[in-house]
Amino acid sequence: MLFRSTVEADLDRLLHCTVDEPISWAGPDRLRSFLADGHYRHERVWIAEQDGEILARAVWWGFPGDRPLALDCLYVHPSVEDRVALAAELLRHAHDAFGDAPAYHVFVPAGWRDLPTVVAAVGWRWEAGRRAGLTDELERLRYAWTPDVPVPEPSGRLTFRAEPDDEAFVEVFRRVAEGSLDHHTRQALVTKDAEAQAREDLADYLSMPGDRSWWRLAHTPDGDLAGFAMPSANNAGPVVGYLGVLPEQRGHGYVDDLLGEITRCHAELGAQRIAADTDATNLPMARAFERAGYRVFAVRLVLSADPA
Repeated sequence: MLFRSTVEADLDRLLHCTVDEPISWAGPDRLRSFLADGHYRHERVWIAEQDGEILARAVWWGFPGDRPLALDCLYVHPSVEDRVALAAELLRHAHDAFGDAPAYHVFVPAGWRDLPTVVAAVGWRWEAGRRAGLTDELERLRYAWTPDVPVPEPSGRLTFRAEPDDEAFVEVFRRVAEGSLDHHTRQALVTKDAEAQAREDLADYLSMPGDRSWWRLAHTPDGDLAGFAMPSANNAGPVVGYLGVLPEQRGHGYVDDLLGEITRCHAELGAQRIAADTDATNLPMARAFERAGYRVFAVRLVLSADPA
C-alpha cells in the first residue's frame, strides 16, 4: 500500500471517489472549485493506493496559501474489509507530513443520533480519527437567520464604532478569552498564551472573504469598552463571525446587542441568510441565537487532538 499526497495528474481518479453515505464530503464540484481557488491543494489531498487503484482518500481544507486547518472528507473504497484501519493509517501518514493533526469536521442533520445511517457513517470515521490521535469530541449547533425573521432593533445600550487598528482587535480577542465558554478558545489556551491565540484568531478572520470594515468595537454610554462584533463571510455567504463581551462587562446581556449589530450589518447589505455555529455546551450563546430568531438547521461534529 502506498500512502502519498496527490498531484494534478491524479484529479480524474480523485473525482471518482464517491461517498454515498448521508454525511458531508468533498464531492466532484467542490473538489474542482476548491482546488482552483486554493482552499484545497494537492499536498493537502492524501490517498492510499494499491496497484494503481485509490482505496482511500482524505481531503484537508485551509485558507489559500495557509496551513491545512480541517479534514473535510474521509473516503474508503467499499471493497476494503477494514476501512477503519486503512483510514487511520492514511491519516497518520498525512499528520506526519503536516507536522500537525488538523481537526476533522463533519456536517450532519439536526437530530442525527436518531438516524441509523448517519450514526454508522460517523461511527467508523470517528474510530479512524481516534486511532490517528484525534480524541477530543465536540458538537456544534449550526444556526441560520433569514429575512422572514425581524431584524433586531438597537437597544441603545451600546455604541458601535469602526476601528481600523488591528492591534485593538488583538487586545479584545485576548481579553475576551478569559473565562470563555468557547471550546476552541479554551483548547487553544492549553498550549499557547492569550496574545498568541488572539493574533492567530485575528489572522484567520483577516483571511476570510468578509469585509474588514464591518468590524466594530462596542462601548457603554460611559465610554467603557464592552466587547466587539465581527461580522464576516465564508465561501457560502454571510456568517456571524465572532463576538465577545469583556469579562468585567458580563452579566448585562450585552451578547444580544452584539449579535443584533452583526445581524443588522448583514441584513442592511441584503443578506438572505446569515449562518453561525456555537458549541452545544455554550448555552448562553445558543439562547442568544434563539432570542434573535436564528434557527438550528444542522450540526457540526468536530474531532480534534487533545492539546493536553
